[in-house]
Amino acid sequence: MKAFVVEKIGEREFTTDIKELPIPKCKENEIVIKVSYSSLNYKDALSSVGNPGVTRKFPHITGIDVAGTVYESTSTIFKVGERVLVTGYDLGMNTDGGHAQYVKVPASWVARIPDSITDKEIMTFGTAGLTAALSINELISNGVKAESGDILVTGATGGVGSIAVSILSKLGYNVTALSGKKERIEYLKRIGANEVILRDEFLDLSNRPLLSEKYAGVVDTVGGDILAQALKQIKYDGVATCCGLTSSHELNTNVFPFILRGVRLIGIDSVECKLEKKQAAWEKLASRWKINTLSNITNEITLNEIKDAYENLLSGKAVGRYVVKIKE
Repeated sequence: MKAFVVEKIGEREFTTDIKELPIPKCKENEIVIKVSYSSLNYKDALSSVGNPGVTRKFPHITGIDVAGTVYESTSTIFKVGERVLVTGYDLGMNTDGGHAQYVKVPASWVARIPDSITDKEIMTFGTAGLTAALSINELISNGVKAESGDILVTGATGGVGSIAVSILSKLGYNVTALSGKKERIEYLKRIGANEVILRDEFLDLSNRPLLSEKYAGVVDTVGGDILAQALKQIKYDGVATCCGLTSSHELNTNVFPFILRGVRLIGIDSVECKLEKKQAAWEKLASRWKINTLSNITNEITLNEIKDAYENLLSGKAVGRYVVKIKE
């Protein structure tokens, strides 16, 4: 089989290439997936340059998302020929990932692909779409309705942000998109944003511990000062979800939004959350949350184009989602 492989050639030196490798064989309670599509995520890009917080085992195949059909199974749950997907867990980290024609995984990581969505569509969502869905689900579960007020989405041109903007718009919410990319304002409006705020403008505000109430909810994908500033502007009884750290892993804030306005900050993890929760999110994404802007946020590439796409991700130039076509 062909696979995109990262190899360690020095203390801090790594190289990538397309390699020919044997098709993996099942052990107990495992399945081998014949891959149709995968996707690219920021975590994949970090793995490709040997980031030790992501991957320590080399040589290594990247790809934290994968969709395809069961090729071989020693599980009583999945049969050969079923359409399945995997996101999260250790896939693509220290377990070989989905950027290959075949991938072996524990059966406990595997979800079924709903009939109403294609392999390409579900990989356009991928980990980013799952994270966006889990974030929006928390807003809804905590009483943030379309009529409650505007929703702020940070890092809006990224994978999670773009999908969150589109889903929220479809559900009838008024969406304010926050981005550092002035040239992408029209893109954000095209996928559903009602208003776009640029990052520098957003951060150039008062250092007061609270600001005027503006947002009923926030889907934050970047962390750092942007999340801190957003918390100050959430309306009474509002909700913020937090799933990323591309701005910073640190959060310098104060308690006033929480004790004076009853604001709730909810962490989102799509990696280790229960499979039942993932499956429920996929069902929503395949039905009433399925967006008609997928083509606007999708860049389809092949194994041979992954390296260039990683450079865009690591330099902050990527917009939307990269979907990797694996099948011949």
